[in-house]
Amino acid sequence: MKRRVKRGEWAGALFLLPSLGGVLVFVLVPFVDVIRRSFANAITEEWVGLKNYGDVLANPAFRLACWNTLRFSAVCLPALLGISLVIGVILQKKTKLGDGVKTAFLFPMAIPVASVVLVWRVLFEKQGLLNGLLNSWGLSTVEWMDSPTAFWVLVGSYLWKNLGYDVVLWMAGLSSISNAIYEAARIDGAGEWTIFRRITLPCLLPTLFTVSVLSLLNSFKVFREAYLVAGDYPHRSMYLLQHLFNNWFRDLSFDRMAAGAVLTAMVILCLIGLLRKGFDRE
Repeated sequence: MKRRVKRGEWAGALFLLPSLGGVLVFVLVPFVDVIRRSFANAITEEWVGLKNYGDVLANPAFRLACWNTLRFSAVCLPALLGISLVIGVILQKKTKLGDGVKTAFLFPMAIPVASVVLVWRVLFEKQGLLNGLLNSWGLSTVEWMDSPTAFWVLVGSYLWKNLGYDVVLWMAGLSSISNAIYEAARIDGAGEWTIFRRITLPCLLPTLFTVSVLSLLNSFKVFREAYLVAGDYPHRSMYLLQHLFNNWFRDLSFDRMAAGAVLTAMVILCLIGLLRKGFDRE
């Protein structure tokens, strides 16, 4: 019996070895090199200590990008999680959806970025569709991408693209909850709100952690649309960390880029760790 267990352990280790090797070669080793570069000069590779970190933290563009990125995540994540959960609960209760309908929710994520950018231009350009409608109603045009409204256009794009994906994840978590628990609660006289608060939400905590982390990571991918529409230097309300890193890469400022990447990774890891600790405690 012990030999079989050991063989099973070795088989599992060998099965994970290719994936572990890929992560080690393409993720961990390059990130260790980024950490090394963050303490060195980009040209001479001379050791400069914490100078790069001081330059990054004192950079006004970095502070602006951090503020916009934090603001974007603080607005988008609660809205996305709440709206997708409500839609998932409604769809799970009212209908029995087939795999084809659930797959349709993933279409926004499958649409090429170039197509999304084309829609952005048609809608939000100065002579675009929305301004044409405003003019037809006797209203003045709006500089959608050259005013603070650009931030909310970016938020709307993120919600549209990721809403269906999160709905599918919530529905997968809801389908794992036994109907017997709901039936027992209804027999005891519990109402729908009590059932949702006392049964559904606690059972969805593991799913909530997964959806939160994936939504946070997906929030960094919205840069592609923003960059293709507004370029290197968009309106300051939608100037994100990705814009800053792209500009530093173009200027060959690898030392500042490395230090900024390390700081960003530390913040993201801390956020994920806090989320994990909170959900484990629950």
